[in-house]
Amino acid sequence: MTDSKQIVVPDIGEFSDVPVIELLVAVGDRVDKEQSLLTLESDKATIEVPAPFAGTIESIAIALGDTISEGDVIVHMIPDQGEQDSEPEAQQQPEVSRDASRSESTSSPDSAATSPITSETQADGTHDCEVIVLGSGPGGYTAAFRAADLGLDVVLVERYPELGGVCLNVGCIPSKALLHTAEVIDMARASAQHGVSFGKPVIDLPALREFKTKVVGQLTQGLAGMAKQRGVRVIQGSGQFTGPHQMSIDTEQGQQSLSFGKAIIAAGSQAIKLGGFPWDDARMMDSTDALDLTDIPEKLLVIGGGIIGLEMATVYHALGSSVTVCEMMDQIMPGTDKDLVRPLLKRIKSRYERILLKTRVSQIEPEETGLKATLESDSGTEEECFDRVLVSIGRSPNGDKIGCEAAGVAFSERGFIDVDSQQRTNVSHIFAIGDIVGQPMLAHKATHEGKVAAEVCAGQKSHFDARVIPSVAYTDPEIAWAGLTEIQAKADGIDYETGVFPWAASGRAIGNARTEGVTKLLFDPETDRLLGAGIVGPHAGDLIAECVLAIEMGCDAADIGLSIHPHPTLSETVAMAAEAFEGTITDLYLPNKQSRAGSL
Repeated sequence: MTDSKQIVVPDIGEFSDVPVIELLVAVGDRVDKEQSLLTLESDKATIEVPAPFAGTIESIAIALGDTISEGDVIVHMIPDQGEQDSEPEAQQQPEVSRDASRSESTSSPDSAATSPITSETQADGTHDCEVIVLGSGPGGYTAAFRAADLGLDVVLVERYPELGGVCLNVGCIPSKALLHTAEVIDMARASAQHGVSFGKPVIDLPALREFKTKVVGQLTQGLAGMAKQRGVRVIQGSGQFTGPHQMSIDTEQGQQSLSFGKAIIAAGSQAIKLGGFPWDDARMMDSTDALDLTDIPEKLLVIGGGIIGLEMATVYHALGSSVTVCEMMDQIMPGTDKDLVRPLLKRIKSRYERILLKTRVSQIEPEETGLKATLESDSGTEEECFDRVLVSIGRSPNGDKIGCEAAGVAFSERGFIDVDSQQRTNVSHIFAIGDIVGQPMLAHKATHEGKVAAEVCAGQKSHFDARVIPSVAYTDPEIAWAGLTEIQAKADGIDYETGVFPWAASGRAIGNARTEGVTKLLFDPETDRLLGAGIVGPHAGDLIAECVLAIEMGCDAADIGLSIHPHPTLSETVAMAAEAFEGTITDLYLPNKQSRAGSL
């Protein structure tokens, strides 16, 4: 009968009392030589301890959360026939340096194959790469580049021909390029009131599409260059997990299988398509289709009054379409403070054909002359024909489309993947970031999550602990907010006071002939600390960054108001809103506002 053998922690350098963060085997499992048994994580490295020979796990001597050091018993194994006379190689391993880079490693191939895999050493044959990143959007490429910068061997998988994911290829970037064009058209039209008149714009659609393509290409080519500089291997194709450490990639050349030590899921989301609509009709569009600019419809119906729908409505209206927006809720941009939405609503009401609130589209019928939509509201049902229909009612995560079951990664019915503050899923060597982990579905959130995941993969003690995440609607005017909103404060019973500065009192806004804007700050009435901010007006998305920093830094109203802002700028409105809260403002007359200066 074969005797069992103790397997102990091998030489792991200067590390001791290292916590066990993952058990990769169970009693009764048969393991191959060099198969990982457990994962340790110190403050400097993540270490996988391999089996020194093939055999069966008889018992496990440690548990999750235990701290162990070199020489501690971790499991008892019964060697396979023919290996019982072999001494456990793990007890013969030379010390592994955690300071040398992969290219400077002096370990022989044999010793490397049986050494613990750390984030500082080259993928040693146990896996094809140390880290695989699925998806190359802002979160994915950030994760891949950061991991490579930290010395890890990285593979980046992307389904599009170019890096950048949805955001760069068919989302944020092309839409902002078109919104810039829409802004130029509108400014040219408005300049007639200032004594400068231009002729009616001539829209050259092929040239406009080429401009958009150039913008996208400049960024995606830059990403490709940086991936090459960092030694990140890029594979174009659709990836699916086939096991906890395996992924299959469907490429143009056929199926390719890769094994990995760790994975970062950055697979994003996709536009929701309402069932029952004639999606086989080319006149039906989602947000990706709308960016193609196939033509400029005379009449456009936008289903969904959220951010994406209103941004595309801005583009198509500027290009000449008659736009109708249909929203089921009682306001456009549901969930946003109404005083921020009001200036936008007032502006587009005078420009668009109709803004239909508390209205749903129950049916769309293709006809030769257009798409006949049935509109239902409290006032009744009506039918209207449109040349094109854009459906923009949100996005759904792709967690249920990447083979998570095979890897053991849990996901919700909607496709979201739960993660902790280090972006770990329920499988500790697999991380997830971006849209797929939940709201808000924003690129700038994904990039920060990507850095955290990469740093944790490299053994650092990183966490995602942002106090606030800003949101921006790139409409005209823009709407931006960060932190606590009035809707949220009232729902949660949070005490707050506001400081509000109307742009009608801003010299720069008056000079720009855009005085509809408002800057609003929410403060804690006890400490005067900034809790939240909301801004509506041109370039609100640029202005909100100061408020984000102020909240992160724990600034109070005096910190903001006493910081000297350049004049005349729109950024002054942030300082003046703080002064309005404090009661020290001189650019407004607020006779009933008692000064708070010096009261704390």
